[in-house]
Amino acid sequence: MRTAEADVYLLPEYETRKPVQKLSFTLEGEYIELNQLLKLVGICDSGGAGKMLVAQGNVSVDGQIELRKTCKIRAGQVVSLGDVRIQVIAA
Repeated sequence: MRTAEADVYLLPEYETRKPVQKLSFTLEGEYIELNQLLKLVGICDSGGAGKMLVAQGNVSVDGQIELRKTCKIRAGQVVSLGDVRIQVIAA
């Protein structure tokens, strides 16, 4: 009697994380305050709402949590909030 052998294929595990949203912001001057950057890219409706996000520890700059609401963000820095990454580039 012959038995059939079944081929077993392992399906890859798929990540359930949301994809990262990448934004870029062109900096006209030397710097922009962090809370204003969050407002101008549309993350929040006002600079005050941006200040609250920063104060809660939800925002990081270049991989480090930033608690200074008016931190000066310069060209070349990356600001992160949840699954959003903002690349700041020079004009």
